[in-house]
Amino acid sequence: MKKTLLYTLVASLMVMLSACDDYLDIKPVGKVIPTTAQEFRSLLTEAYVTVPDDRGLASFRSDEILLDPTMSSNDIESYFDIWTWNDNGAGENTASFSWRQFYHVLFIANYVIEQQDAITDGTVAEIRQMVGESYMLRAYMHFVLANLHAPAYTKCDPATTKAVPLKLDSDVESTLTRSMLGDIYASIVSDLDSAEEYINVDTWDPGYNYRFNKLSVDALRSRVYLYMGKWDESLAAAKRVLAVNNQLSNVSTTLPNAYNSVENIVALEQVMNSQYARTIKVNRDFFQLYETPDLRRRAYYKRITTSNTILIKGGSNTYSCTLRTGEMYLNAAESAWQTGDYDEAVNYLLQLQRSRYSTASYPMKEEEVKGFSHDRLLEEIYLERARELAFEGHRWFDLRRTTQPRIVRKFRADEYVLEAGDSRYTIPIPSEAIEANPSLAQ
Repeated sequence: MKKTLLYTLVASLMVMLSACDDYLDIKPVGKVIPTTAQEFRSLLTEAYVTVPDDRGLASFRSDEILLDPTMSSNDIESYFDIWTWNDNGAGENTASFSWRQFYHVLFIANYVIEQQDAITDGTVAEIRQMVGESYMLRAYMHFVLANLHAPAYTKCDPATTKAVPLKLDSDVESTLTRSMLGDIYASIVSDLDSAEEYINVDTWDPGYNYRFNKLSVDALRSRVYLYMGKWDESLAAAKRVLAVNNQLSNVSTTLPNAYNSVENIVALEQVMNSQYARTIKVNRDFFQLYETPDLRRRAYYKRITTSNTILIKGGSNTYSCTLRTGEMYLNAAESAWQTGDYDEAVNYLLQLQRSRYSTASYPMKEEEVKGFSHDRLLEEIYLERARELAFEGHRWFDLRRTTQPRIVRKFRADEYVLEAGDSRYTIPIPSEAIEANPSLAQ
């Protein structure tokens, strides 16, 4: 996905939604109210542009990233407190998570859904497609918000655990309060069902494939159900995706998270943007997760020295990816394992690994995986998720929902520890949002 194309489209937007002073920052004060399908498409394009890259920022909390004293002072001020999980004492120059932008996208999605019967000068299919995309955006924004700022679904009682505000209308006058996590996920599942009824575009041309399509509904379903621990449902959704597109990239020629990769289902987020990619080094221990015959060692990374490895699969809008088939193989493998079908789990795992190891080395990898105990097989599935989906915004979320391990960091002479099961596996709601709306602290 070419982000520049998105911005070019938005430049012609006829409806301007300017910021206001309330905590959502979404009140429409523009001079023109959208009426035509073309105007609503421009409005929806603005929503796509506004989707934050916060999954990339959250990656600084995971075990993927290394920060060191050679960084610029500006970078240290921006990311160090996030990297050391110092949420309560973060400096004023620490990078902020994009609370307002999420709710701006939700406002637009809700507005399109509410106004669908008033849209003129468009075909029925065109209008329904935009409404379906709006349901997908609403589901996805709530999903990301919940996984940034609420406990993991499988680590709490969702019925009694407060999460983030659930926003299902375009009213900007009401003061929102935090909803229960179970209600957030119920809304996400419902929105996916609604999206399936409306979306009618099978695929978008490269450059427009930041938009949601028919296959994306089941792809996101598979992820959502995986995070909920609903293994049968996640597996079934992944299977439906792979029945339509089971292609995997040749990583030696095209990286799987490239917008034009055969794997790409939705190329919306540039998760590891140029600023993040420029700042970080790859954690040495994380790099060691890749065995020597693993083709991704050279495809994903560039090793400068033994202590300095930099990222290749990020840093430009070429690498824009939200949903892809590689994830579906991993969702299927994990879900199959959790249902007790270990042979099926092995099958899905090996289908992915066959494309990621050299031809000469794969038979040895296959033999090794087939010989794993059940527990070791699950560990390998988790490790493969780390290797395959590295720096695509999955790792921090995966750590949260699975083992929540102890992580130790060193910077100069100091040591920083995230304990196993630490409450800091949940990122607090941004302080500026709470200052504007104190009910969010409750």
